Amino acid sequence: MSKILVAFATKNGSTEEVARAIAETLRRDGCVVDVRRARDVRQAVAGWDLVVLGAPIYSGRWHRDAHRFLKRHRDDFEVVPVAVFAMGPRSGDEEGWQRSRAQLDRALAKRGLLAYVAVAVFGGVDPSKQQHGERRDLRDWEAIRAWATGLPAFARPPG
Repeated sequence: MSKILVAFATKNGSTEEVARAIAETLRRDGCVVDVRRARDVRQAVAGWDLVVLGAPIYSGRWHRDAHRFLKRHRDDFEVVPVAVFAMGPRSGDEEGWQRSRAQLDRALAKRGLLAYVAVAVFGGVDPSKQQHGERRDLRDWEAIRAWATGLPAFARPPG
């Protein structure tokens, strides 16, 4: 039974919803899962078998709490595998998806030689405060759960 930390950064709550869906899927698959805000994880993450980190991309930048999390725990990631996801485009065109993936890749490259076992970009959501028009939500819950289902294969063996 793998112990997995799902850490997230969020601005308007949609990334937290995705993190909780990932955690729910992992629990259903028999994992022990802890879900926390990335900024609140201060202790070493070496006690987990896998870390999943998610954060939104706003104005071309991955949330600063995700960057700080990776920096704070970089030594632990020599022994603990890490998977990451980003909440990306709010428009469904191919260019938006490619741009979001490139933005996430640039953000991850800033963290140096960390090796990520899985990387994904999921569709974003318009903030609920938005007053005009219909609120866009490009989250594909089936794709999110499918990605989560594959994560335990990357966990280091317990013990």
